[in-house]
Amino acid sequence: MSALAAIAIFTIAFVLIATEKVHRVAVALFAAGMMALLGLVPGKDVFFSEHAGIDWNVIFLLLGMMIIVGVIKQTGLFEFLAIWAAKRSGGRPYKLLVLLMVITAVASPFLDNVTTIMLVAPVTVLVCRKLGIPAAPYLIAEALASNIGGAATLIGDPPNIIIGSRAGLTFNDFVVHMAPIVAVLFVLFVLLAWVMFRKRFEYHPERVAEVMAMDERASITDRRLLVRCLAVLALVVTGFALHAVIHVEPAIIALLGAGLMVLVARVDTAVYLQEVEWSTLVFFMGLFVMVGGLVETGVIHRIGTWATGQVGDDYFLAATGLLFGSAVLGAFFDNIPYVATMAPIVEDIVATTPGPATGQSLWWAFALGADFGGNGTAVAASANVVVLGIAARSGEPISFWQFTRYGIVTTVMTTVVAWGYVWLRYFS
Repeated sequence: MSALAAIAIFTIAFVLIATEKVHRVAVALFAAGMMALLGLVPGKDVFFSEHAGIDWNVIFLLLGMMIIVGVIKQTGLFEFLAIWAAKRSGGRPYKLLVLLMVITAVASPFLDNVTTIMLVAPVTVLVCRKLGIPAAPYLIAEALASNIGGAATLIGDPPNIIIGSRAGLTFNDFVVHMAPIVAVLFVLFVLLAWVMFRKRFEYHPERVAEVMAMDERASITDRRLLVRCLAVLALVVTGFALHAVIHVEPAIIALLGAGLMVLVARVDTAVYLQEVEWSTLVFFMGLFVMVGGLVETGVIHRIGTWATGQVGDDYFLAATGLLFGSAVLGAFFDNIPYVATMAPIVEDIVATTPGPATGQSLWWAFALGADFGGNGTAVAASANVVVLGIAARSGEPISFWQFTRYGIVTTVMTTVVAWGYVWLRYFS
């Protein structure tokens, strides 16, 4: 009975979020409250459970990076980069789109996809305003590119960190097994982006001429502050890259970086706090509790157990199920709590395999499905939610379905190609 109640609450909430009849933050908070009120997620678990409550690692990682971005914004760096990108592309829509996607995809494996989006999205909004073009296609493409690019490394996408910890996989393991297919998929996505967004491209020669006449260096308002901020950002990025070695969570690194950034910048508290996407953070909290209700009542575990029973000793079928199943389920449940819940189930399946090579192939199939399923809907991955928040704050809101229709196409393409990669590399 409790499982049915959890499914009903989650389904109704998801439909309301998808149809946008009610603001998504209000829906997430009410649904989370109902989960707690009915005891589907015990009150203490809402705040303290690692698997069924709010994932504070994600919340504080986002908060820390939002503060860092808010301080850097005061230096004029984003305007500098916006003018530079516009001039490098000559204002040509597709060339600009590819340039921004390449920057995003190259940075995501090292900064993690959420951090990259928070740095690139403000630049995108500015460059689109200067060129007089809609920002939505560029922001959507960047979110999708960040999820693809972030899959290449252990630290590029939060689900990879969970999988690496559970499976004992290293940074180099991810580079060897994930980076090749990510590179192929990104090239395919660049081509797919032309097909998906070509009808929304705009070119205004008079606006381009104005931008080409600008001196981007004049945008930097405080060079000394910029140097200090970039030094702190470099330390944060280094911390992200070494977090598995120094055994410090990315969230702690982001908070330390935010604190140091504020200290060296000496900016007014209100200046950087107003740049924090509070509605995005609150939505994430509610979303984690919504999924937590499905975890606590055993809904997701039953789905995983049923799937395990269907594959038996056919490990290629198991890999296929993990890849496509994770892509579908991860698109609806947010891939971070989904991976945290499914990882023990995958570990049980791996324990029955005849050798470590076969077992690892299942982990890679699981990782590919979860990472690329994050493109499936507007709430499937942290980067997607952050992009929607930045777009709304910038006065160019992106609807759930506007994002999701492109996300579904991208997920289908990436998942099918990834399935072929798994078969060729591990089972042929």
